[in-house]
Amino acid sequence: MPARKPEFCPHRTRLGKNVASLRARRDLTQEELAEKVGVSARYIQNVEAGEYFPSLPTLVHLRAALRCDWNELFAGCDKG
Repeated sequence: MPARKPEFCPHRTRLGKNVASLRARRDLTQEELAEKVGVSARYIQNVEAGEYFPSLPTLVHLRAALRCDWNELFAGCDKG
């Protein structure tokens, strides 16, 4: 399990909000999304809270489970 990131990161926060919104749009619980992605519900909770930033393989699974494109997943995450 990844270590918690103590500093505030707007990208983690924005991604977490996007995951939560997309999950709600698909009418999935955190547990159901976690099962589809192959992670724990606690991990999804931490991602949505902006505490974790998923690895690339996990992002790929999240995108597939949420049936969204990369732009939707990272909406509002400015480059920089």
